[in-house]
Amino acid sequence: MEKALQRFPEQGKIFRDQLITVGDLLDFKNQLLGDIKLLITDQLSRKGKKWIKAIEVRKLLNISSGKLQYLRDNGKIPYTKLGQVTYYDADKIETLMETETIIKP
Repeated sequence: MEKALQRFPEQGKIFRDQLITVGDLLDFKNQLLGDIKLLITDQLSRKGKKWIKAIEVRKLLNISSGKLQYLRDNGKIPYTKLGQVTYYDADKIETLMETETIIKP
């Protein structure tokens, strides 16, 4: 009881109607598990971002900004430009990574 009071000093006193029963804990557990299941199924059903910025592509491919510019200029990586911001299609980047594999002997 003292530990609970130390964690919540702004509350001060614990009143009788603030006590938590085993039934309350079981209800909370079931609600929490249900919420977690919803979050997991939502994450699994939803794809990642459709469009990513240059810095994310550079981190993903582990390349410099100059190398990304070179790949873009030579048509190796498709892109879309809106104003001053360049966006890359994440699905196409992933496809390129899977298909452009070079095996050196």
